Amino acid sequence: MGGGERGDRMRVAVVHNIDPSDMGQVGVALTEAGVEVVEYHPHRDGVLPTLAEGFDGLAVLGGEQSALDDDRHPYLPALAALMAEAAAGARAVLGICLGSQVLARGLGGENSLGTAPEFGWTEIGLTEAGRADPVLSAAGPSFRSFEWHSDTFTLPPGAERLATGQVVPMQAYRWGRAAYGMQFHFEANRSVVRAWTEGFAGAVARMRPDWTDRYPDEEAAHGAAADAAGLAIARAWVRRL
Repeated sequence: MGGGERGDRMRVAVVHNIDPSDMGQVGVALTEAGVEVVEYHPHRDGVLPTLAEGFDGLAVLGGEQSALDDDRHPYLPALAALMAEAAAGARAVLGICLGSQVLARGLGGENSLGTAPEFGWTEIGLTEAGRADPVLSAAGPSFRSFEWHSDTFTLPPGAERLATGQVVPMQAYRWGRAAYGMQFHFEANRSVVRAWTEGFAGAVARMRPDWTDRYPDEEAAHGAAADAAGLAIARAWVRRL
C-alpha cells in the first residue's frame, strides 16, 4: 500500500462480504475526496487485494457470516491477516461490523459468536480515548448509529477502545495510527437501512419481529442525525489516508 505517497490519486480497496452491499456514507466521503475505489467480492470468488497493489487504505464491510466462518468462507483467515498486515504498516484500515470482528481476529482479539445481538439505531458513547480520537470525535461525544449484529469480540492487544454502548460494550477501537474497527454501521444511511429492511425482510424479522411496525417512527426520530454522524466519521477516516 502507499500509492498516495507517490503523489498519485489516492486509492482504497473495499472488500464486500455479502450481496447486495452498499458503501453508504463511506462511499460518499470517498467520492467527495476524489479517491479511486477498487472493489473486491471474495465471498463470490475468493479474490482479495494485496499490499503490493499500491492502496492507501483498506475498508472491509459487513456480512451475514461470522468472523470465524472459515468452512463456508475460506478467505476469512487471509482477510484477517491482510487487515493486520496493513495496520502494522500504518495504513488506513477500516472494519465495519463483520470487518471490525475480522480485524480483531487478525490483531489477536477473541471473537464471541451469538452473544451480543443488537438491531436498530442505537446510542453510542465515546470513551475518553474516543473523545480525543481524530476520527470518532468528529461525530461528537455521543450519537446514534445503526446496529445489526449478533457477535462481539475482545479488545485486541495494543488497541484502544474508543466507543461503548449500553448493550454491547465493545463498539469501536483503534490499533496503531489508523486501523479502526467499528461494530456499528455508521455507513448505513437511511437509504441503506431502507434497502436492508426491504431486501432482507426475513433476516430482519428474526432479529426484530416488530421492526416493520417500528421502522417509520425510528427512522423519523433518529435517521437524519445518524446520517450526519456517520458522514462525519466517514470523512474523518478518509482524511487518515
